Amino acid sequence: MENSWRQIINSVDDQGMTNRFLTLSDVAELLNVSPAQVYTLVRNGELAAIKIGARGQWRVEDKALEDYISSLYAATAVFVAQNPR
Repeated sequence: MENSWRQIINSVDDQGMTNRFLTLSDVAELLNVSPAQVYTLVRNGELAAIKIGARGQWRVEDKALEDYISSLYAATAVFVAQNPR
């Protein structure tokens, strides 16, 4: 069964802690895009993320993803208003 957005965001690990940060693969799955597309969003500054550790693993905070999605809804609303059928 596929995880929903809320299930992933609100999932609890083995120690009872909520997962606050998502991998780029998690974000890609939620947005239904490729991990490479998410990496591009992070690298060009459209999606806020942090780089952790010596290996430089990227993580996206759940709130940052929600803010990004909200901004896309706002931009889409402006586009639709400016480009009626």
